[in-house]
Amino acid sequence: MSDTAPLHQLEFRLSYADTDPAGILYYAAWFPWMERLQSEWFWMNGLRQDQLAAEHGFWSVTCHTECDYLVPVGLFDHIRAELRVGRVGRRSFDMLHHLVRTEDQRLVGRGLIRVVTVTPSGESTPIPDLLRRHLDAWVQGHPLPADVSP
Repeated sequence: MSDTAPLHQLEFRLSYADTDPAGILYYAAWFPWMERLQSEWFWMNGLRQDQLAAEHGFWSVTCHTECDYLVPVGLFDHIRAELRVGRVGRRSFDMLHHLVRTEDQRLVGRGLIRVVTVTPSGESTPIPDLLRRHLDAWVQGHPLPADVSP
């Protein structure tokens, strides 16, 4: 996992819907939070996923996910989700997620979402220049300013 500064982060408190009946994090609960963080960051940078095909001729599609659960967490724990960029290939890239319990700053989980770029008909395509500029800047640790339209 990358040790670079987060590109974006959000904080939330785990709710009953995030846990099992014993109040322990339900294993699948991290995935919606990770995707939410990632979608928000794309949106903040003018890469609205609902408009990519119409405006830029490609979609971004999740093709792989993984998550490591490092420390138990439960109902009402306050979490900071951090987004980083990982490996960038020709047609796909990895978004890395660190999940930190704010009470003790402990890394409690880490995840990866692999995204592939596809044509509107669903065929894999090389990462378009528009997105490549952002990815290259992120990998170098110098994200493009969020208020700059790609």
